[in-house]
Amino acid sequence: MKIEVFKMYKASDERYDNMKIRRAGNSGLQLPALSFGMWHSFGDDANFKDSREVMLNAFDKGIFSYDLANNYGPGSGAAERMFGQVYKNDLKPYRDELVITTKAGYHMWPGPYGSFSARKTLIAALDRSLERMGLDYVDIYYSHRFDPNTSLEETAEALDSTVRSGKALYVGISNYNGEQTREIIKYFKELHTPFVVNQASYNMLNRSAETDGTIDALKENNDGLVAYGPLAEGILTDKYLNGLPDDLKLHFTNSFMMENKDEVVKRLNQLNELAKNRDQTLAQMSLAWLLHDPVVTSVVTGASDPKHLDSNLKALDNLDFTEDELTRINEILKK
Repeated sequence: MKIEVFKMYKASDERYDNMKIRRAGNSGLQLPALSFGMWHSFGDDANFKDSREVMLNAFDKGIFSYDLANNYGPGSGAAERMFGQVYKNDLKPYRDELVITTKAGYHMWPGPYGSFSARKTLIAALDRSLERMGLDYVDIYYSHRFDPNTSLEETAEALDSTVRSGKALYVGISNYNGEQTREIIKYFKELHTPFVVNQASYNMLNRSAETDGTIDALKENNDGLVAYGPLAEGILTDKYLNGLPDDLKLHFTNSFMMENKDEVVKRLNQLNELAKNRDQTLAQMSLAWLLHDPVVTSVVTGASDPKHLDSNLKALDNLDFTEDELTRINEILKK
């Protein structure tokens, strides 16, 4: 068995020089404009050396927030185990700088308590996550999805208890629509729970967070939104300007884009021309567009290699949009 020996890691002294840092509402939570997502490419079959390299490169560039979940992998717990190895060997000296987040709610283990947001599920899942990552606490603990069979009051009380036990500093929700967000925020306020963000699928082509009232609910309560799926699994890049393949696999929140592929491709090319005029790639403009709204605290991006990550970071060089540009984007997307 070959044992990999890695050079001792020391973080770059310039890691915060160019990162834009944003606050979630009026809370004390601050996040980098881009967070490092570990949904894909960090499973049990991933190349540990390459994964470690891109994770550490992210921190060197000022990305101090790592986004995980119990079910990330592939293979439940796999991404958390990998993160735990890198944390133990390289990142542990920087714990007070890091924002480490995890979630529970999608399938995690067999049986009725292995998914959704019952009190037993949320508390057991957090214990598993902490053990896998080698942590005493996480910075944000999320209910990963709305549970139609459990009262929101029970879910809120369970999340609140994780903070009171010292196992989480803040709590969040994910994939909750506007009505669900408003209701659970009401319980959080009654409990004085440090709720800070809703993590939702949001990109230029998928604007349901606007239309279902999620963003309005967060703005009303001075909370933040963390956007995931900002590039719609690669659709909002220059990869598909000539067409979308029939076998393209999309997250369920973006699957509607396959219903009228020709129209989507037409819009991509129009957006790409606008991005060129901004001296950005389509992907960079897509990330920048999300961040032009201050309610978006951070955008979760995945990266399998440092070059991909560096390209995404260039989006932060130009986050300003003229009114004409915003109007043109809306015209393209409303056709």
